[in-house]
Amino acid sequence: MNASDVPPGTRLLVVEDEPAILDVLATSLQFLGYEVSQAATGRAALTAIREHAPHLVLLDVMLPDIDGFEVVRRVRAAGSATPVIFLTARESGQDIVGGLDLGADDYITKPFRLAEVAARVRAVLRRGESSAPTQLLVCGDLEMDTETYEVRRAGVRVELSPTEYRLLHHLLLNRNRVLTHDQLLEHVWDFGEGDHGVLKTYISYLRRKLDALGPGMIETRRGVGYILREQATP
Repeated sequence: MNASDVPPGTRLLVVEDEPAILDVLATSLQFLGYEVSQAATGRAALTAIREHAPHLVLLDVMLPDIDGFEVVRRVRAAGSATPVIFLTARESGQDIVGGLDLGADDYITKPFRLAEVAARVRAVLRRGESSAPTQLLVCGDLEMDTETYEVRRAGVRVELSPTEYRLLHHLLLNRNRVLTHDQLLEHVWDFGEGDHGVLKTYISYLRRKLDALGPGMIETRRGVGYILREQATP
């Protein structure tokens, strides 16, 4: 396989806390034509997945903060179907079955051969091409294209900051469902990085931008959280 076989713009995220392994994997995959970003911790991986929307994640399990299993658990809970391949020294049958049951697409144990990793990546990406979900999230006249990061309401483009985008993305994934303050803080900021005051501020930013183009869409459930609807109840 050479670089010309990889569709332009195919983004991979490699998550590995061992610098030498991270460098070998990233360099080899870049040589094959992939756009490769890197992370060395679980929290950095969650941020990279949210902000860069990789087409596939190569994920170590034993990371210094939250482990790879927890990363996948949070990614799937947020509604993301981003393909994940575990690449780890944990090789027990229980670990392998547990990792796949969490929603991973493949499981490779260390030591590994680079050719095998590349082949597994190609296989998972091929499966994704045939079953890729729509990239368009819709609620009434509000649309979010998760491939281009464009948001439009009534056909008018809405400019959002990265945090506003992540907040609206999670509300759209769970439209017509009440999300608690803690659920939003966990999925948009990760625990410890935001608080209820910050959440309230960003909800007000979103309302200001969305309500300028139509009826209100974000309802407040006092003492509980927020819900996104086609038209909020006054």
